[in-house]
Amino acid sequence: MKKIWVITRRELRAFFDSLMAYIMLVLFLGFSGFFTWIYGSDIFFSNQASLQSFFSIAYWTLFFFIPALTMRLLAEENRSGTIELLLTRPVTDWQVVIGKFLSTFILIIIALLLTIPYYITVAQLGNVDHGAVWSGYLGLILMSAMYISIGMFTSSISTNQIVGFLLALFIGIFFHIIFDVLASNISGVLGQIFSYLSLSTHFDSISRGVIDTKDLLYFLSVIFLGLVSCEAILSKRNLTD
Repeated sequence: MKKIWVITRRELRAFFDSLMAYIMLVLFLGFSGFFTWIYGSDIFFSNQASLQSFFSIAYWTLFFFIPALTMRLLAEENRSGTIELLLTRPVTDWQVVIGKFLSTFILIIIALLLTIPYYITVAQLGNVDHGAVWSGYLGLILMSAMYISIGMFTSSISTNQIVGFLLALFIGIFFHIIFDVLASNISGVLGQIFSYLSLSTHFDSISRGVIDTKDLLYFLSVIFLGLVSCEAILSKRNLTD
């Protein structure tokens, strides 16, 4: 655990030293704040104290921001050759994967914690459904973890950060949009499969306050698959070397 934490702190420091963390936090808070409180201002006209407009905006902003954070994690180490140096140290591939995963995950948690004033403000406007708000945050956290694992996998198979970014977006578009479109236009068993694969099916359910085992299993499965795939790429590199 100590070695994982060392890697996590190293990556977190790299985020803040490169200003990437500050840029991400400012843009995330700026976009979510602008579209939640100013543009459209649905939060003032819905006659209901709710953070649904914020969750809808965060659903899209995190989709684009997370690949920008993960694209550097392994692609840059592959390009510079430092990944070989890292893997020769007394750490396992899983410790490298989990350490880097946690660094981005913690940064996302910090970004979401900075939106707590939105929650406090909305709670002052009327009776807010606290359960729905917290489950909405849980949905964003699970979605973020899912896209971090996908982004780490695409970063691990490339030496170019931009390629890692675009591949993560390409895979993410299937979960974010394409599976949902296919589920709406195809009936039967195939339509049900696409509906289950669609991220919105599970995110919408959780953000409404309904926490179902099948939704949690969906997110945990994709996160596990992404991290296992990333670890497999690192292991293959060790065997090749």
